[in-house]
Amino acid sequence: MSDNPCILCCAITGSVPTKANNPAVPISVNEQIESSHAAVEAGASIIHAHVRNDDETPSSDPEKFAALKEGLEKHCPGVVIQFSTGGRSGAGKERGGMLPLKPDMASLSVGSNNFPTRVYENPPDLVAWLAGEMARYGITPEIEAFDLSHILQAIALHKAGALPGRLYVQFVMGVKNAMPADREVFDFYVKTMRRRAPDAPWCAAGIGSAQIEVNEWAIAAGGHTRAGLEDNMRLDRATLAPSNAALIARAADLCEKYQRPVATFAQTREILGLAPFTA
Repeated sequence: MSDNPCILCCAITGSVPTKANNPAVPISVNEQIESSHAAVEAGASIIHAHVRNDDETPSSDPEKFAALKEGLEKHCPGVVIQFSTGGRSGAGKERGGMLPLKPDMASLSVGSNNFPTRVYENPPDLVAWLAGEMARYGITPEIEAFDLSHILQAIALHKAGALPGRLYVQFVMGVKNAMPADREVFDFYVKTMRRRAPDAPWCAAGIGSAQIEVNEWAIAAGGHTRAGLEDNMRLDRATLAPSNAALIARAADLCEKYQRPVATFAQTREILGLAPFTA
């Protein structure tokens, strides 16, 4: 598969991990920019970003997103910037308040599911509004699929013209009370994408100890993958990850194992149908 570059996405912060869990979790915008730069040097070509308040609680403040975007454009020119519209950092349309900033991509969940202690609600009217805002601002969604139904719904919405840009689906596996990291399920997800959306690229993310396992499944199967402190704070049961870059470097090592080059910024943009970077 040496002619099939692998996109590495770094989920740098998320809404849940704190410095009490791992001191390496970047909270301030400056920390996020520094951590992203190191992850890019390790092979990341997409930065998946949440923002936090000073007390480490989740935020949907567009001003914080704007500062982060400005810093990433300055220090990592050409990297694909992907903002989260996830439900932990806001409610309703507040979740899309940063979309007028026109990042390259934004995450989008097209269905609801259980999380460890709550229901992750994505009602159809909110999904339609978020997708419409992404279309309005020229943003390509990354579909975060926590269940098979989410994959099927994403394919249906894209075929109906309700999702802008190229279809890109990410399988999220290992969230408690949602889909576990199960190899047979993963294989079925891949078959489903190949059967129903054969031209669409896909990726996979594993949560917690499943991160490296899912990284390997995805890379070996010809897909793309995500790593980072949002999803996993450890290198192993006894060792905290020292940085986002360390987790991306593990995924890059797997790319070498399976003879897949790590995708450059330009290759990532081409694979995902994004506009080329212009300085």
